[in-house]
Amino acid sequence: MADNKNQKQINIELDEKIAEGTYSNLAIINHSVSEFVVDFISMMPGAPKAKVKSRIVLTPQHAKKFLKALHDNVEKFERAHGAIKDYEQPSIPINFGPTGEA
Repeated sequence: MADNKNQKQINIELDEKIAEGTYSNLAIINHSVSEFVVDFISMMPGAPKAKVKSRIVLTPQHAKKFLKALHDNVEKFERAHGAIKDYEQPSIPINFGPTGEA
């Protein structure tokens, strides 16, 4: 039997605005040696412009843990509901606005 006396409990607070969530149908991921940046975007069909709705910055270690957790959850989902179909999407040229110049 595991000893639960040494386990710490974390209380996580979720306010109403965050609990509503933000819809995203596109994610763009960039990285450096010290961080991963994930921009979540909502693109409307036929619209020439889209905005980043949320940006999450992760350490490389947390990005790897997130990848594993997401992979595990997709596997659980597919065991319960069947395979998720991966539809081919046409490539979208992405422009993040003006580029910086030195």
